[in-house]
Amino acid sequence: MVNLRRFINNIKDGAIWFTIFSLIGIWRWQATGSVFYVMNFGYIGLSIMIGDFLFKALEPEKKSLGRRITQLMIGIYMLGFLGFLGRENMQIEGFFFYLFAGVFAGSTLHYFIAKIIGPVIFGRGWCGWACWTTMILDFLPWKIPENGRLKYLGLGRYLYFTAALVAVSVLFYIKDFQIEKGNLTELYWLALGNILYFTSAIIFAALVKDNRAFCKYICPVPVLMKVTSRFALYKQKIDKGLCNECGICEDNCPMDVRLLDYSEEDKRILSTECVLCSTCEYSCPENAIKTTVGFDIGSKEYLNKRYRSNKD
Repeated sequence: MVNLRRFINNIKDGAIWFTIFSLIGIWRWQATGSVFYVMNFGYIGLSIMIGDFLFKALEPEKKSLGRRITQLMIGIYMLGFLGFLGRENMQIEGFFFYLFAGVFAGSTLHYFIAKIIGPVIFGRGWCGWACWTTMILDFLPWKIPENGRLKYLGLGRYLYFTAALVAVSVLFYIKDFQIEKGNLTELYWLALGNILYFTSAIIFAALVKDNRAFCKYICPVPVLMKVTSRFALYKQKIDKGLCNECGICEDNCPMDVRLLDYSEEDKRILSTECVLCSTCEYSCPENAIKTTVGFDIGSKEYLNKRYRSNKD
């Protein structure tokens, strides 16, 4: 009976997510007549359910395996099946092209759900649990940054976002560049974009000894996600009654969030840089950090900078 109760507790949250994604798939099936959507969203929901179950069931030192399995299942599917086999550009440039052309495709639906509306619910959970770029980067050896963030380099993501938007605008509006969903041009764009992403991400990670350097300084997607993730219902919370302020959570945070600063203000972790990876949760020796559901609005970012004399 105890084992059954434990199993139910471990599976229930993932089962809820599986149900939600399955209902989205059924909605799109009824709207379009394509049963593909049921398979697509059902698979994503199943991936989340499996990872969430393993995260809750495994011992603390193995909990990251749950997130990594979900990350691999979704990342390989999105990039390999929908991208290369389906010949659909799932990068942000593809999203801009489809958006300008008024074409409803997997890319536009994906960005709408995972990166614009979705963050209102789960913040930047996509970055922690499903991104196909960090799916590869998390195999690198620099999982925990040692020196904090490099000052001002975060502007790089906004420059990349602007450059991508301008490039697509020029091609689409001035050069009258046309796209057709599923053609070889999409495949070439997807291949070129991912070569650029992975190459720059791996080189940068090696230079600054930080797996998530690409996320912090180059990736353009957080420019969209940071806007709506301020309102995320799912956020981490430090129980001040259990916390002994040892700082282990901050030392292990891959995104350099100053978690204890939020705890001192008796707030949830309101940083839009949090990717909901739960590393802080399972690294805490006092079991003082939990994922909570509530409503608040992120404002000030507390981040560890490389130059600690100017932490803010």
